[in-house]
Amino acid sequence: MKAKESLTEKDFSKIESYRLRIDEAEGFRGVWEIVKDTVKVSLGEHRLGMLLFLDDLPLHLGAYHQLGTNNIVLNRSLVNIVEAVTKSKKLVNAFVYSILTHEYLHALGHVSEAEVRSLVYDVSRECFGEDHILTMLAEKTPWMLIKGIPLNDITVPKQAMELIKDLEKPNQRYIV
Repeated sequence: MKAKESLTEKDFSKIESYRLRIDEAEGFRGVWEIVKDTVKVSLGEHRLGMLLFLDDLPLHLGAYHQLGTNNIVLNRSLVNIVEAVTKSKKLVNAFVYSILTHEYLHALGHVSEAEVRSLVYDVSRECFGEDHILTMLAEKTPWMLIKGIPLNDITVPKQAMELIKDLEKPNQRYIV
């Protein structure tokens, strides 16, 4: 019985830690670190050298990863709309986490949309708990945060694609 209680305490501690991290994450790099950590802990998978770009995509598209590349392109306009509507860093971080986790799983070789959606839910539930907003977004859709916003009526001016610099900083120094 003791081992089961310890596991429960350990899981609770992990969940609380991830909840605190996502609530306090600063910017795309902060959220990205949590995406990588939770996928590695939950699925045992990881990949280095990813690049994140922001671009103004059609508003029905959250992001995309082109197979065979290290690139994830996140819809800057959609993130801006979520920021304006929710006025909550916690909800914006949850939205960005959901979208980036989905695309990261594609980058790890999971091609099927149904499989990826299921995996995002599994990772979110394991790392953030059943009752967290991230798990709810994974179960339903990240677009639930902007439900009722007439996205088809919004015209977004196109800006240049932007690279998020230093998304992944190396953990070790190179000896030259």
